[in-house]
Amino acid sequence: MNNSEWLKVPAARLNSEVQAAAEARQAVLTKPPGALGQLESIAIRLAAMQGKEKPTLERVHIVIFAADHGIAAEGVSAFPQAVTAEMVRNFANGGAAINVAARELEARLDVINLGTVVDPSPLSNVSDQRIAPGTANFARQAAMTEQQLAQAMNIGRQSAERAVTKGMDLFIGGEMGIGNTTAATALACMLTDSAVEDLTGPGTGLDNKGVSHKVAVIKAALNLHQPHIDSPITALRYFGGFEIAALTGAFIACAQMGVPVLVDGFIASAAALVATRQCPGVSDWLFHAHASAEPGHTHIVQALQAKPLLDMGMRLGEGSGAAVAVPLLRMACALHNGMATFAEAEVSENL
Repeated sequence: MNNSEWLKVPAARLNSEVQAAAEARQAVLTKPPGALGQLESIAIRLAAMQGKEKPTLERVHIVIFAADHGIAAEGVSAFPQAVTAEMVRNFANGGAAINVAARELEARLDVINLGTVVDPSPLSNVSDQRIAPGTANFARQAAMTEQQLAQAMNIGRQSAERAVTKGMDLFIGGEMGIGNTTAATALACMLTDSAVEDLTGPGTGLDNKGVSHKVAVIKAALNLHQPHIDSPITALRYFGGFEIAALTGAFIACAQMGVPVLVDGFIASAAALVATRQCPGVSDWLFHAHASAEPGHTHIVQALQAKPLLDMGMRLGEGSGAAVAVPLLRMACALHNGMATFAEAEVSENL
């Protein structure tokens, strides 16, 4: 299969027979019907995804994709690009929020450098797969060549394949890249036909003047490239980043292989939007972890017809919001699997 043929493979189908069995089980647990709200539907969906009436989420695989963005040259971030490589080193040393969350969850955590401007030097627990020292500046040209896009998406696909090989129950993709809220905003505006002003936020902490400048940069880039965009993948090539492309590839591959995905915030959701537009069946395999404080996230979630599980005011990235939602999914499984039925407890169903 060549670099792009795999994108044509449809998503796996949910197991409807197991879904029906899980629904039947929920109906006879010792509680009023629907009393556990979304926890019931989560367990039922996971059962259909995993093909077993009693789903489990013991093995969680988190992958952080890091890369820089040429658009940073336009002054759209409050932080310099050197921070991307510095955070890669922080991930390697175990000091970031996602490191703490992964330890708490006993989750596997992989970090992949797809292209930082600054070389963070060899790090024993970071996979160096640099494509280039960041993308091109999409204010002037496409962010990626076709070859770079294919390479980044394949790195994401391979990370999903590793999760399957290791028997993981859930995949989380995180990201790090100075300038990536600008890339995600441009991508989301292109795919949802939304006003740039409505989707553009402060990112790493821009003031009102900075946000206005960011809006102007995105508008000009959209006007420049819009005539050349004829597909979600083309939009990704023009406006995305290596890490966003890797997330997109990972989400598509997970759906093709039947692996549940817990989508993080704004950046990851932009990748999920590309993935579902490219392969509509991907949406069956996605849970959306939380409502990001970035204003554009609401528009993406609406376009995905999704409902985030949590709203904690988070906007860190790294997969941190998704990690915070894992205990909720685990609790849904525990309740579904561990509660007694009316017959087992000898409780009347006519409460």
